[in-house]
Amino acid sequence: MNPIFVFDIETIPDVNAGRKLHEFTDLDDQAVAEAMFAKRRAETDGSDFLPHYLHQIVAISVVLRSRDSVKVWSLGDLDANEAELLERFYSGIARFTPTLVSWNGSGFDLPVIHYRSLVHGVAGPRYWETGADDNQFRYNNYLNRYHERHTDLMDVLAGFQARANAPLDKIATMLGFPGKMGMSGANVWDNYCAGDLAGIRNYCETDVLNTYLVYLRFEMVRGHISESQYLDECQLLQDTLETQAAEHLQAFLQQWQAAG
Repeated sequence: MNPIFVFDIETIPDVNAGRKLHEFTDLDDQAVAEAMFAKRRAETDGSDFLPHYLHQIVAISVVLRSRDSVKVWSLGDLDANEAELLERFYSGIARFTPTLVSWNGSGFDLPVIHYRSLVHGVAGPRYWETGADDNQFRYNNYLNRYHERHTDLMDVLAGFQARANAPLDKIATMLGFPGKMGMSGANVWDNYCAGDLAGIRNYCETDVLNTYLVYLRFEMVRGHISESQYLDECQLLQDTLETQAAEHLQAFLQQWQAAG
């Protein structure tokens, strides 16, 4: 079984870039962020969702399914800086050459990771491989939209049609999984300003668990695993979560089991 590496990121405004690009030099971080949001609203139909290159990563959470185990965690310690998070992300790919799985990873997470890698000069040669050094990657690499080394579930399930895209929360809940827990992406900046990085990481971990469960369901319907194997994988995850002391993981498990 090829290792499965499900990932999700959480971001805040890159206020340093905001200062450089928009000359918000006399403002503190929160004021710079508000100015960036206001500028974005003026440029769009009222959305304050910033361009990809103006996001800074504060959490990368992962579910790793390898050999006989499954593990969920957030990369780095609470005080790890963005460059370290990126280094750990690329290190996991270099170590396992896994199948990457995401929800909207092609549309958001990976482009943000690309820009932030440029900012910090963090190299990830295994991730960027397209066949020049490893011929196997010519026909199946992480960058091609239609290859399977990275499976963007939202993109694939929508048939690569943007008008058919769906939110992870809705699909997960529809399938009997917990869906969003604790907060939403729109609240991350406020929580970060309040010093709740741990809460952001916890939220990201529950999102990545939802993504993994949808992926297992997808693997079953496309015939890669049988129904009994799917149920075994779900049971393995439940058994693993039973051993975890973290409150958010116990809450996720209880909500999943209650949904039946």
